[in-house]
Amino acid sequence: MIGLIGGTGLRKIDGLNITRELLVDTPYGKPSDKILVGKLEDRDVAFLARHGEGHTIPPHLINYRANIYALETLGVKAILGIATVGSIPLAIKPGSIVLPHQIIDYTYGREHTFFDGIINPVSHIDFTNPYNPKLRKLLSKNTSLENINFVTEGVYAAVQGPRLETAAEIDKYEKDGASIVGMTGMPEASLARELDLPYAAICPVANFAAGRASSKKGITHEEINKQSEMMSHNVSKYLMVVIQAYGN
Repeated sequence: MIGLIGGTGLRKIDGLNITRELLVDTPYGKPSDKILVGKLEDRDVAFLARHGEGHTIPPHLINYRANIYALETLGVKAILGIATVGSIPLAIKPGSIVLPHQIIDYTYGREHTFFDGIINPVSHIDFTNPYNPKLRKLLSKNTSLENINFVTEGVYAAVQGPRLETAAEIDKYEKDGASIVGMTGMPEASLARELDLPYAAICPVANFAAGRASSKKGITHEEINKQSEMMSHNVSKYLMVVIQAYGN
């Protein structure tokens, strides 16, 4: 069974036949929402809305530990995190889907490890390549879909939120090597690694980042939501292809 964590750009999945809705308790508290277990065609899927029902949980208050732990408890063997982002270079336009290969973590104050010396002993995972190579290869091999522009590499700047970034911050992230910016990429990826769950990210681009192109004078949440809604069908279509290729 594959786990899907959806964000702003994916709050439901077209074609998912839900068979169970599970409230899972964990040693780290409750996950963001009920986990929807069902079939996408003939494939077993567990879906979790990262921001909760009605998109009520801001990025810095998401219980990332409970989310990952709950999916692992249900028997999920790999996780795809769908996370809407802003694009830093002008070459990556809104409407594209980026499959990042690296991440830079600018977040702070989040509960970000299972190895806290309280429930589990302290341990240090290797995080050289934050996204699972085999899962990334699967994603990259299945990008031949009409009318969708895929970018098969990118560096994700994970920022604190919930506010959007300043133009100067985006300039800094670009100098650091980032190509996309979002608020939920960490610690989701590292927590999955701590539980030995293969994890990769699918990042629909909703807007240019602050100070760039059409966002030069500012960005509104309405714009982001509008573009995300427009892209949700394409993301669902892509997931259908990827999950069929992944199997059960």
